[in-house]
Amino acid sequence: MRDITKRFGPVLANDRVWLDIYKGEILALLGENGSGKTTLMNMLSGIYFPDEGQIFINGKEVLIRSPKDAFSYGIGMIHQHFKLVDVLTAAENIVLGLKEPGRLDMNKVAAKVKQICDAYGFDVDPNQKIYNMSVSQKQTVEIVKVLYRGADILILDEPTAVLTPQETEKLFKVLRNMRNDGKAIVIITHKMHEVEDLSDRVAILRHGQFVGDMLTKETNAQEMTNMMVGRPVTLNIDRPAPVDPKPRIVVEHLTVKDMEGTLKLDDVSFTANSGEILGIAGISGCGQKELLEAIAGLQPTLSGSIRYVEDDGREEELIGKDPTAIADLGVGLSFVPEDRLGMGLVGSMDLTDNMMLRSFRKGHSWFTNRKDPRHLAEKVIEELEVNTPGVSTPVRRLSGGNVQKVLVGREIAAAPTVLLTAYAVRGLDINASYTIYDLINKQKKAGVAVVFVGEDLDVLLELCDRILVLCGGKVSGVVEKPDASRKPEVGMMMTRLGGKSNE
Repeated sequence: MRDITKRFGPVLANDRVWLDIYKGEILALLGENGSGKTTLMNMLSGIYFPDEGQIFINGKEVLIRSPKDAFSYGIGMIHQHFKLVDVLTAAENIVLGLKEPGRLDMNKVAAKVKQICDAYGFDVDPNQKIYNMSVSQKQTVEIVKVLYRGADILILDEPTAVLTPQETEKLFKVLRNMRNDGKAIVIITHKMHEVEDLSDRVAILRHGQFVGDMLTKETNAQEMTNMMVGRPVTLNIDRPAPVDPKPRIVVEHLTVKDMEGTLKLDDVSFTANSGEILGIAGISGCGQKELLEAIAGLQPTLSGSIRYVEDDGREEELIGKDPTAIADLGVGLSFVPEDRLGMGLVGSMDLTDNMMLRSFRKGHSWFTNRKDPRHLAEKVIEELEVNTPGVSTPVRRLSGGNVQKVLVGREIAAAPTVLLTAYAVRGLDINASYTIYDLINKQKKAGVAVVFVGEDLDVLLELCDRILVLCGGKVSGVVEKPDASRKPEVGMMMTRLGGKSNE
């Protein structure tokens, strides 16, 4: 890629970027949120068309106007959010949209899928429906889908975002096999230990510009982070000792079913203490979302109890109350949901109005107060370094990481006594992630009970005072005083029941 430039209105997403991608190599593409990584790869995969610049494949200049063009040149991209049809089988999804003869002969398709799986070490049942698959299996189908179309250049955007350590290692083994077979692989990730473990070379973008590339074995996490940010950054997660922890949220025998009647939480009991960070570990879909929503008053429950304990020891039952009724009790509860644009923020509204969603009920005037929310928006932009043209910019125009910063900043600014966070740093670059960890620790020091649902087990083990492990909606264990040595044990508890009830 030579002199690739892309603008979105006044925003310059990529500025004359040069990037080389080699056969038989895994390239890690790094950069802060809004640095233009995904935009650059979207141009290579045909989703966007560059305003300026050239793309050469095997020495010949090509024009990539659509994903179909990209596939014709052997380029396939596996996105963070999978593009699969749930009611179809793996084989049907793999051939969907193809025009080749025999595409409807599912036996022939299954044989070709098996051939690809055997070559690289995949495990896919061609006849299994997507809705019956785990996140890891869905990702495997996405990778097989682009290989089936003959891709030699594979781009993976945050491929390990919702995988367990065991699933991540399995994916890395497959990617190494593909590299050894001569495929060119690009991964976009924010996890430095994965970059060091998997990649052969790293390329770094900063503010839409190419900063440089180097062999992974000749650099380290600190140097890469400094290049991404443009200044030295401290990479230590503090874990201050809990100060006078007392029960704040007491959950007993909580059982929750979803709208379809599927059991999501089964007899879950635990206590979240003030001045402490309680981590929730588990593979995606094990009930983390339903647990936080039940505490926040957003999820109907089948049975059980959720009690809020006041400083003087009085208890309030939260089950049966909606968020407004919980707030009217004087319960200071902040919630950072998993679905940031569907549930946390309104994409078409600007930053000021999204801040006002938390405060519009305050006051007795006929007119809403826009002054305080605007000041809060400006404060969040400054303190969390949100990359935005201004407070009047619609939230949907921001990158995913910057949207997350706005949401977390707003919820922490509400000065809660309980802070519920679902994947608070998902999609955030390493610098922004450490800013959020620092903010969460400040809440802990102030006596807030923090419930932290995370996907990065290394972070959970470093940041949290205790870790509750969920598997299939049940509590498979509680790990006290976690540290890095407990990673294999927690990983096993995440994937099967039978962990000790209390460690």
